[in-house]
Amino acid sequence: MFSDAEHLSISTGSKGVIMPEHLLMCIVTRETYSANRVIRNICDELPNSNFEDLRRDVAEAVRASSNNYDSLSDGSDSDEDEMNQQGLSDRGMSGIPGLTGFGGGNKVKDSKKGKNSRKTLDQYGKNLTDRAKNGKIDPVIGREEEINRVMQILARRTKNNPCLVGEPGVGKTAIAEGLALKIAEGDVPEIIKNKIVYSIDMGSMVAGSKYRGDFEERIKNVLDEASSDENVILFIDEIHTLIGAGGGEGSLDAANIMKPMLTKNELQIIGATTLDEYSKVIEKDSALERRFQKVMINEPSTADAILILKGLRLKYEEHHKIKIPDEAIEQAVILSSRYLSDRFLPDKAIDLIDEAAAKKRINFAVSGEEKSLNNKLEELGKLKKAAADEMEFEKAQGFREQEIAIQNRLEELKKASKPDESGFTGTLTVDDIADVLAKWSGIPVAKITESDASKLKNLEEELKKRVIGQDEAVTAISKAIRRSRLGLKDPKKPSGSFIFLGTTGVGKTELAKALAEVMFGDENALVRIDMSEYMEKHDVSKLIGSPPGYVGYEEGGQLTEKIRRHPYSVVLFDEIEKAHPEIFNSMLQILDDGRMTDGKGRLVDFKNTIIIMTSNIGARMLTGEAGRKIGFDLADTSDKDEASRERLYGGKTYDDAKKVVIDELKKTFSPEFVNRVDEIIFFRMLGRDSILKIVDLLTANVSKRVNELGISIKLTDEAKLFLARKGYDPQYGARPLKRVIQAMVEDRFSEAMLDGVIGPGKEALVDVKDDEIVILDASKVEAPPTPVTAN
Repeated sequence: MFSDAEHLSISTGSKGVIMPEHLLMCIVTRETYSANRVIRNICDELPNSNFEDLRRDVAEAVRASSNNYDSLSDGSDSDEDEMNQQGLSDRGMSGIPGLTGFGGGNKVKDSKKGKNSRKTLDQYGKNLTDRAKNGKIDPVIGREEEINRVMQILARRTKNNPCLVGEPGVGKTAIAEGLALKIAEGDVPEIIKNKIVYSIDMGSMVAGSKYRGDFEERIKNVLDEASSDENVILFIDEIHTLIGAGGGEGSLDAANIMKPMLTKNELQIIGATTLDEYSKVIEKDSALERRFQKVMINEPSTADAILILKGLRLKYEEHHKIKIPDEAIEQAVILSSRYLSDRFLPDKAIDLIDEAAAKKRINFAVSGEEKSLNNKLEELGKLKKAAADEMEFEKAQGFREQEIAIQNRLEELKKASKPDESGFTGTLTVDDIADVLAKWSGIPVAKITESDASKLKNLEEELKKRVIGQDEAVTAISKAIRRSRLGLKDPKKPSGSFIFLGTTGVGKTELAKALAEVMFGDENALVRIDMSEYMEKHDVSKLIGSPPGYVGYEEGGQLTEKIRRHPYSVVLFDEIEKAHPEIFNSMLQILDDGRMTDGKGRLVDFKNTIIIMTSNIGARMLTGEAGRKIGFDLADTSDKDEASRERLYGGKTYDDAKKVVIDELKKTFSPEFVNRVDEIIFFRMLGRDSILKIVDLLTANVSKRVNELGISIKLTDEAKLFLARKGYDPQYGARPLKRVIQAMVEDRFSEAMLDGVIGPGKEALVDVKDDEIVILDASKVEAPPTPVTAN
């Protein structure tokens, strides 16, 4: 047939170029071809079809194609390609009147409005509207305002392309699905009623595009199909990936292919991306940015997140066959907000509910007890058979009775694990939520499940375990935290704001760490800002982030970024007197309104933070006289009498010393700053009794580490007093104690181990001999002194 078609092409002036007309002419003129008989039979069966008319029409088409070739041909390949695209392939079946009965008289290109025109869309995307109609999309709760805003933008005449911008997990994709649900339900304005939302998978479009131009061809086909149907809306998640996608040397990327269509309003797109990617990628391409309308998707509040989870509850109950009560949902939101601060609602709470329910269902399916009983049952069967073979029937009967008891217990377990009348196999509890959260965060379950009431009630007791000799400070901060947490203070302000005053080494930073651990379950929930790094006026940009156009704009502020990711934190501004005064002006909005605006214009919420500022203002005035006393003696500085305390403050009483320091603070800082702080707390200088307690605390930590080596350790009273004398000075507080214990106890302990004096299974005795700390084997000491608590 092709040989005949080539001869026909040459004879008609087409110079051997075979076109569809030539092949069809060979078929209708050669009766030996089986295709000729098929076409004759079809013509006989179809109304208004005649084989002879068809043959004449095909001959006319051949003459027409020959004329086209003569007018186009100049010997180049491009002309030949262009001519090949004419004839039947360009005019369609309607180009030959005799073929109208075969194809219905419709041109191929007209089928773009039919199902076939969405072949590429169906290949690289998902029809969200169809999925919504088929019930394959979860309900979208609490996002009415955002969905309405998207519909308003879609209804615009120009620039009708919304771009959803928000943190990961806040529900950007859910808004596109919510729009599809509304379209499926018909709950949309007339202008959007017949729209179809397609979610495009950029990963599958890029995958397999081995050769240059493959990706561009795919994206062009998708855009052409979408632009040819005015009812198609494309949803592109992670739209920032379009920038540079498919772009190579000498070729356009996906974003530049799309821009002309967006400009001419031939295409409607809903994009979604994160705040960071929007600022890094989209904002830099102003030509692309102006074609989209930015829609901010903020993290829902705790109350809204609870409503969202309640709306999704039915789907998760049906999947897991586990009943999810309101209490579990509420605690999932509250606990995830508190302990998973690097993620966002509602995504983290949904994940928590999902995994906790999955774990519950698996535990119901096969319990540890059921496995153990099945193994025991199998073992009893073997024993019973062996006893019967040995004719020991009484023993076999005993095994049989044990089997019956185990089988009865297994039946009970099976009944307990079977779904009840409602179809549920169990109920999700707060402990199930806490158990999963503990595995995620590494925080013990007991701390997660501990209620705020019990934390607040025991706050002073817990803080005093770590902070020695500062009962007034602990009591003051505990009262302020209780007032805040129980709702008795302005809800717009932080949970508490304090200035800690006092000499170095008295426990200011330690109290901040202890507060972070007690209130937020982790000592790492402390955001520490060293104010000595902010001595210049322009350093305020370090806190809140650089303004647009400056280096570091994309990185955000050292303070604001940490609080955005860890909203439940203790914020410690250490040694505030060293920072530039301009820094404190920027902190006024934190102390007054519990918020701060970062360099990108975003509001950062400080309402769940505890603000602590430490300062050594006035410390030299207090320690001046005590510091000049060479040979400081602990015996002169008991915490229990006023005369001893006055020696610590250079002859001043505690109240006088406090007044001197606070007056110095008010001279240094502006009234508007000092007036916004909840409480100014003055820390006492440490006396003999406090120092000895701190020695006990620090040596207890050493003892824990030594116990892990299989060695117990005991300190004599003389050793504790010796360490206290060596490690304390009123100018430096208790901080040198750690260094003294490291040098005199830990170093010498390691030497004693290497020398074989002590080892695993032995008890070490730390004593004083010839004004030196010595490590002894307690079993070889004739009359080891009994350790006593120093008073």
